[in-house]
Amino acid sequence: MKNELTVGEELSSRKKLILRSVIEAHIATGEPIGSKSLMTRSEIPYSSATIRNEMAELENLGYLEQPHTSAGRVPTGRGYRFYVDALMESYKLTATELVSLNAIIRDKMGELNSILRSASKLIASMTNYTSIAVRAKNANVKRVEQFSYMLIDAGSFLLVMRMSDGTVATKHLHTELPLDDELLTRLIHVLNTYIATLGSEDITLPTLMQAEAQMRGAESLINLSIKAVYETIGKSEEAVVSVEGINKLLEYPEFADVEQMRQIISILENKSDLSRIVESADSDKVNILIGRDSALVERSAFVFKTIKVGGKAVGAIGVFGPSRMDYSKVISTVEYLSRQLSDADEDPVGLLGDGHKY
Repeated sequence: MKNELTVGEELSSRKKLILRSVIEAHIATGEPIGSKSLMTRSEIPYSSATIRNEMAELENLGYLEQPHTSAGRVPTGRGYRFYVDALMESYKLTATELVSLNAIIRDKMGELNSILRSASKLIASMTNYTSIAVRAKNANVKRVEQFSYMLIDAGSFLLVMRMSDGTVATKHLHTELPLDDELLTRLIHVLNTYIATLGSEDITLPTLMQAEAQMRGAESLINLSIKAVYETIGKSEEAVVSVEGINKLLEYPEFADVEQMRQIISILENKSDLSRIVESADSDKVNILIGRDSALVERSAFVFKTIKVGGKAVGAIGVFGPSRMDYSKVISTVEYLSRQLSDADEDPVGLLGDGHKY
């Protein structure tokens, strides 16, 4: 049975130094770390015997473990958690990395989906881990800004919808009502008065009843048009998850086991679960999930940060990799990008896409 630190009890400065050195060496090499290896690091002024004793105590406390007899030690999930919470030094992004990230941020004409995809690809390249981008449900929802029409014949017309993202959608609608320009002009006026600029969640029964009242004798045209609106904007309201660089996981020996890799792929492919993990997380900080304690597979980690616009979470960007990932660089990269794309008071880069506050 491993000992547990009681509340208020802390590791000594020597134990912290040795634990940090073990973790950083393991992150760099992927190999178990022994006392002789640590002695080569200039910041550790202790003898091999002292280091061995301290590593043994860190193992008893649950921060390190020994995968094989006579082998060095590797960090546990608890060790990594203490490292990211208390020992890790902040990574300073290089000028080249900042230029690359800012190039995406300056692309203010893109929708959130395309911005997140571009950011995801770049982060996967920068960190050499798998990146995950999530566009939250109802983020970047398209709305119909303006309706117009084109009369085809006495029984059909083209409903023309100018969308909030600047695109134009059309629906060819058929009806048994005799159509003419006067009737369709009235329909378009009602749609622009009661339906334009609304998201599907805002099109309520009272709104529909008001619109139908204005189309007395031709109420069926309202139902026909609303169905077309739902078909056009409804698809944009589901959460969207994109994953980049799954093949990068194969570079890490931790994931060489076929069964473990199958579990990882299952996690990454189950996009509804990934979306729920992001939506239920703390939106005000970088979230760090490590190993099985966080519903992940053994020796894996997921680091992500929510992107907010106008105080509303519109998406998230994150990194999935081995538990020995370079947390400092990953956290700095994810935090910088999220911070630049987020704004507490306004929508500076057009992420919502429709000019409406939520």
